[in-house]
Amino acid sequence: MALEPRYQPAQVEPKWDAYWRAKDLFTPTYQPDRPTFSVVLPPPNVTGVLHVGHALNHTWQDILVRYHRMRGDNTLWLPGSDHAGISTQIKVEEMLRAQGEDRFSVGRKAFVEAIWTWKDQYGGEILRQLARLGNSVDWTRLRFTLDPQLSQAVTEAFVELYDQGLIYRGFYMINWCVSCRTALSDIEVEHQEQAGQLTYIRYPFSDGSGFITVATTRPETMLGDSAVAVHPEDSRYRQWVGRTVRLPLTMRDIPIITDAVVELEFGTGAVKVTPAHDPNDFGIGQRHQLESIQVIAEDGTMTAAAGAYRGLDRLVARQRVIEDLMATGAIERQEPIVHAVGHCEKCDAVIEPLVSRQWFVRMKPLAAPAMAAVDRGVVHFTPARYEKIYRHWLENIHDWCISRQIWWGHPIPAYYCTCGQTVVSATVPESCSECGGEMTQDPDVLDTWFSSALWPFSTMGWPEATEDLERYYPTSVLCTGWDIIPFWVSRMMMQGIHFTGQAPFHTVLINGLVRDSQGRKMSKSLGNGVNPEDMIQRYGADALRMALVLGSAPGNDIRFSEEKVEAAMHFANKVYNAVRFVLMNLDEDFVPEADSVPEHPADQWISARLNRAVETVSGFIDQYEFGEAGRAIYDFFWDELCDWYIELAKVRLRSEQALDRGPVQRTLVRVIKRALQLLHPFMPFVTEELWQALPDPGPSIMIAPWPTPEELTPGPGEWTVERLITLTRTIRNLRAEVNLPPAQSIQLEVLADDAKTLDAWGEMTSELRVLAKIETLTLNLSGQKERPGRAIAGVTEGGLVFLPLQGVVDLDRERERLEKSLAGTRQELGRVQTRLQDPNFVERAPADVVESSRMRVNELQARLRRLEERLDDLR
Repeated sequence: MALEPRYQPAQVEPKWDAYWRAKDLFTPTYQPDRPTFSVVLPPPNVTGVLHVGHALNHTWQDILVRYHRMRGDNTLWLPGSDHAGISTQIKVEEMLRAQGEDRFSVGRKAFVEAIWTWKDQYGGEILRQLARLGNSVDWTRLRFTLDPQLSQAVTEAFVELYDQGLIYRGFYMINWCVSCRTALSDIEVEHQEQAGQLTYIRYPFSDGSGFITVATTRPETMLGDSAVAVHPEDSRYRQWVGRTVRLPLTMRDIPIITDAVVELEFGTGAVKVTPAHDPNDFGIGQRHQLESIQVIAEDGTMTAAAGAYRGLDRLVARQRVIEDLMATGAIERQEPIVHAVGHCEKCDAVIEPLVSRQWFVRMKPLAAPAMAAVDRGVVHFTPARYEKIYRHWLENIHDWCISRQIWWGHPIPAYYCTCGQTVVSATVPESCSECGGEMTQDPDVLDTWFSSALWPFSTMGWPEATEDLERYYPTSVLCTGWDIIPFWVSRMMMQGIHFTGQAPFHTVLINGLVRDSQGRKMSKSLGNGVNPEDMIQRYGADALRMALVLGSAPGNDIRFSEEKVEAAMHFANKVYNAVRFVLMNLDEDFVPEADSVPEHPADQWISARLNRAVETVSGFIDQYEFGEAGRAIYDFFWDELCDWYIELAKVRLRSEQALDRGPVQRTLVRVIKRALQLLHPFMPFVTEELWQALPDPGPSIMIAPWPTPEELTPGPGEWTVERLITLTRTIRNLRAEVNLPPAQSIQLEVLADDAKTLDAWGEMTSELRVLAKIETLTLNLSGQKERPGRAIAGVTEGGLVFLPLQGVVDLDRERERLEKSLAGTRQELGRVQTRLQDPNFVERAPADVVESSRMRVNELQARLRRLEERLDDLR
């Protein structure tokens, strides 16, 4: 396959994605004698679009998957998407509102059908974007959490947990979103610090003999108060316990009680108790058999129990209650306060605690085995510090409210009869077993995270004993963000161990946030967000992948900039041009020899450097240090292969002798193919394009064996070339010091410290002349020839280098330039030293500024010595 003159990722990348899919290269062919490596893709929401966080997370996973596939492991990356109950329902409700409708006006059946239509039309966008990124997932196993098989798994799990007493239904205090009109679990509530006011209200004693003052941030809920509570050890109120007070704005009398949950330091130490609208008050009400009076409805308006405030929005009612209390003189004072207020993570509405009949999972029996799996080392977190989040969540776990009052999701398999009979079953009962009457299914659906918790094994066919479940479960690695350790990781652990007896993965790999170039979190308000699709269209998916990987490390945030993507694109072009150079320099009758032994020093050197790169890249991938692995292959390609070996190879490639050309051609092909294999997990598209252009490509680089270090015959080549490289760098530095143009040829005298070094340089004279642009080169042993006059000298490993300046530069002008630079350096050095001699500066300036000044003194002194040496050379 011939390569185009320029690399065009927009044409190349879609071509190879289609090729890989057509050849079913993402689908594993199971071999019983090989290890298994499996990953389930964290299912993106069908409402989602690709952001740079996804791109980093999925690039990490794809590196692992491509690496293990090339190692010959049974490698499965199973993709899918999540129905995202509340998020998706909100999307479609917004669409209906734009049409003047809502879900209640169209009805449940039509509304759910509308969501399916929306899902089919828009819901696959993120999966298309992930494919564009190069994800090598097995598309033949694509799953959706509402697929029939996964829905059956959810039903079976619910029924089994219910039969085991781990799922129950009851009246409890829950988090209620008045906008989404559904219950939420604790971790679906985001607590935001916001300003409010603490209102101190006087509750008069029923006999008119005085009052007790309570403090509250929610005066509107006082209409549902059932008691006033004080701490049992609070001596201030001991004599009043057992008395009753008249609830302001009502004609009800309520008791003063004691309860240890009351905080002595909050407000006055006396608190109003509203069992229907506060989690702590709900507990107090349970312990003291208090009446639960709901004054706020599910839509956020006041109920009939609120009397004159009925029908008002809760926030309007708050202000009206304060005004009426003010009018009666019941408000003692008000104080500003900053407190944490719960908000719905989906719509940002303020959460309303309500008592409601909901379905719950008993979590503590499930949490204990999940904690034990980490204790025993069955599951590891990388980095280990994120284990703390997992442990803290499990140690402080509460029962999980799993029912949602929405219409999009998995229906709860519970059926009710008017006679009071409840049946939980995986199949729909024909009639009530008690009275023969018709049974009605629970109208609620399950929390999205309930089905997500089953993802690693439900996607492989559970509860059936499938081949996939036997072969690929437990999975190997879960790559995710730290923020969903409570939401998802812990729940997968609990459900996986409970239903299969095995933890669902052995490693939890945590990726950090992708921040902007200034280290700020990306957000709409800052306008610093990045659309990965724009980056892909502009620079290619390979460039985006490499830009995200370089510098990344488990658990650490990374800084992203478009300049990094552009630099990664330049790297792709460098690799592309290197392969084009190789192809253009192959003889027509070229035949690769896999077992050819490198004899030339340069061939020995690059073969040894490649071995080191193979070991380094493989080792870092095994440790999940993808940034370090990417840097290792980047440096090998750019520095060692392109900047040095290919330049060294050009000397022999220009030879008319086949004996010179053949070995270097074979080494070039062998090395560049193995280097492309190392690069493939990071930049899959460009490597496939280049692989197919090289001799003997096979079906795909994706299934070419991962390189292992070659057995090399020890030889002096590596040492020889290292000495040549350091000599070349010294010469280039000397050229730069006197501002010689790159194309200007020079005369050079080199004195070697020993015969071995002299022989090494002598063997590579042709290459040295080309690399350093040398016209006349003299090599001698040190001591056999005196140092030349009017020449600048450089120290290199193994000897000295002299660049005669006569005829190369204008000596008088160069001397003038050096003297001017010397004077400026002395002046600046004096200023910095004077500053450091000032005690006020040293004592008061920031420590990093003082240290920077000291480092500057060292730099200026070194520069001064170099300038003085150059002037001595000229004299």
